[in-house]
Amino acid sequence: MALMLLTPSFGWANNPEDKPSGGAMVADAVIARPLLLVATVLGTGLYVVSLPFSLAGGNAADAGQTLVLEPAKNTFVRCLGCRKAGYQR
Repeated sequence: MALMLLTPSFGWANNPEDKPSGGAMVADAVIARPLLLVATVLGTGLYVVSLPFSLAGGNAADAGQTLVLEPAKNTFVRCLGCRKAGYQR
């Protein structure tokens, strides 16, 4: 039940004209970005530790994508207050 509350809602709109509010930007800068930075660092460490097993299993690229690249994209590429990673155009 608690995991359902932690998953993102796919009903949120992320249209180009959907501008984040000031509160969303503050919450993103103060809460979300530091947590995502910690997730990126921990994911990188976990990826390095699990790399021999991932190479043996043939899924090193998938592990790198999930453990390192996705948290890093959400930390450094996502616009402040936005819900999806990517540059705002």
